[in-house]
Amino acid sequence: MILAFHSVFTTYGTWLPNEPRGSWSTFVASWELYRFGKATTVNTRRSIAGNTYDINVKKQMQRALKYQPVRFTGNQAHVIAMAFGQTPYNLHALAVMPTHVHMVVGYTRRDIRHAIGHCKSEATRSLRRDGWFAEHSPWTDHGWNVYLNTDSDVQRAINYVRKNPLREGLREQRWSIVTPYDKTHVI
Repeated sequence: MILAFHSVFTTYGTWLPNEPRGSWSTFVASWELYRFGKATTVNTRRSIAGNTYDINVKKQMQRALKYQPVRFTGNQAHVIAMAFGQTPYNLHALAVMPTHVHMVVGYTRRDIRHAIGHCKSEATRSLRRDGWFAEHSPWTDHGWNVYLNTDSDVQRAINYVRKNPLREGLREQRWSIVTPYDKTHVI
């Protein structure tokens, strides 16, 4: 039984299809990026974010993009979190980082990829209303969704998301839109 989802999605220009440390992409759609090689598809279900890579190659790749890579400010993070709060999903943990988002989403009957797309759309609408990202979406197309099937899985994911800002040297994030996980209220 699915109790929740741990979803991670990145900003534009953060994780590229031919990322030097690997990616889950199978295709490089940009000719400017393709000159750095084919997609670096990996088949692992584990995160590869900690893999080492040549940062100089990554910077060259980012300079070849049509737009600058997106890094959210604190004000933008607030707009994003409040927009997520306008969606019908229960968020049990949320970290809006400069280059990616971690969230624990309570069970929903909607396909999690569509639910995350809905969250990203609401956030983009709110950001544009405030004058940001008029030319392009601040998000990459896909993300990573882990199905959480036990209470311990959900608690572990919540703790991971809560500690994510601290691991990057940022302050803990406390969002009013986050609802505590209560296993007695799972559908």
